[in-house]
Amino acid sequence: MSFRTLFLLVVALPAIMVGAAMLLGLTIPVPEWGRDYVLRFALGEEARRVDLPAIAGPDDPSRPLVVIDAGHGGRDPGSVGGGVREKDVVLAIARSLRAELLEAGGIRVAMTRDDDRIVPLADRPEIARQLGADLFLSIHADSAGERGDVGGASIYTLSNEASSEAAARFAERENNADRVNGIVIEGQSEAVSAILVELSQSRTQDEATEFAGLIAREGEGRIAFHPQARRSAELAVLRAPDVPGVLFESGFVTNRDDRARLTTEEGREAYAEVLARAIRVYFARRAEL
Repeated sequence: MSFRTLFLLVVALPAIMVGAAMLLGLTIPVPEWGRDYVLRFALGEEARRVDLPAIAGPDDPSRPLVVIDAGHGGRDPGSVGGGVREKDVVLAIARSLRAELLEAGGIRVAMTRDDDRIVPLADRPEIARQLGADLFLSIHADSAGERGDVGGASIYTLSNEASSEAAARFAERENNADRVNGIVIEGQSEAVSAILVELSQSRTQDEATEFAGLIAREGEGRIAFHPQARRSAELAVLRAPDVPGVLFESGFVTNRDDRARLTTEEGREAYAEVLARAIRVYFARRAEL
């Protein structure tokens, strides 16, 4: 079935039916706008099975759920600088963030990995989708090679066009992680992905942008940001069409000051507190809608 045919079936046909009903004077129920308004449907093959992690926090499915994704892992160290590996520091930050959220209560938390294992790139947002997450946060760190003067945290949202050459290079490197590490996932449908993004991602991306803004606001004066802190790129890990997702690049392992923050308990706690506050404010706003 072609992309055009699928689009007509999914988008045009319902619109035609609604118009016909209006002409006939029929009443059409409108669902209440909320987290369940995004329609989830299967096109083609069934969703790929992934190992779903445990959910910590309140035993209440009505409570919001955030999935925290610690980048890289296992044989994939991520960026390396000064003897520090990205996979280690981002897992430590993810654990600190989980502890911060659970201590405050009211929010459920799951992690794509809680140990030193490699998780395929495509599985990370899929875990969030299959758990029915309300928010997805992927935590990373970067490398500037020989340039030790480049530092500071950045916040990425999804875009078909990168906000800068640096953002494009970062996305290309992250998106190629599976290929570099010899991981192949079959059955990915470009047409299905395109349709899902077209139908669902506009609202999802608005929410992701709002969350990114909250991280920047809560982190002002508390953590060091890159001069161009707000960025966008076509990052595969953020392509879940119905879960708002943000990638938080905590700093550069090749920068001495960033490295000190990333490798100390005090520094990791600062990151965790900022991210936790942003998450709580985000969910508080959603509850008011």
